[in-house]
Amino acid sequence: MTPPIKVLIADDQALVRRGLALMLAPEPDFEVVAEAADGDEAVRLAHEHRPDVVIMDIRMPVLDGIAATERLAAEQPGCRVLALSTFDMDELVVAALRAGACGFLPKDISPEELVTALRVVHDGEAILAPRLLTRLISRHVTAPGHRATPPAPSHADGLTPREREVWRLIATGLDNTEIADRLGVSASTVKNHITGLFAKLSVRDRAQAVIAAYETGLVAARREA
Repeated sequence: MTPPIKVLIADDQALVRRGLALMLAPEPDFEVVAEAADGDEAVRLAHEHRPDVVIMDIRMPVLDGIAATERLAAEQPGCRVLALSTFDMDELVVAALRAGACGFLPKDISPEELVTALRVVHDGEAILAPRLLTRLISRHVTAPGHRATPPAPSHADGLTPREREVWRLIATGLDNTEIADRLGVSASTVKNHITGLFAKLSVRDRAQAVIAAYETGLVAARREA
């Protein structure tokens, strides 16, 4: 029998924590192992309970969700972080993704959306739809005052032409199946290219790869009118 997916919920509002826990209560393949009221407590409880996924509010006292995510990414790389935010907090969301979050959800999600997202994140994928992620990051990197922090040039310079093309297609919002169709190869071949690409760029997932593509200028962000 497959063990349940262990979840830690971190939010400074007790009502939100309880609501998220109640959403997961009917699902036998999830177990809420702990609840934290701030980022520092989330990191401490994550070390104690070893959750598979942490649902992390971005704005919390003591230690915010971005800093807590960065610590978890460094200290517990096997623990996946799902950030909570609202869609009008673009800069904070991108910062959370850069810190190591595997994606984010708005706080008004349905129970079905939460369950689906947690399963996707647990399986090692980013939970945000690629085109929505692209739009979000595009808006962020074209904002006045934004300062790019691209990966080291040697990382990007070491890509093969095919890896660079796959990277560009990821950044334009295509999923693995669409990339495979575009290049005329199998989905498993695309997955292999992505594995090599992520290793060379030193990124954890698709979200960070898209950020890096915009910030290095591999693709140009569309400016909104």
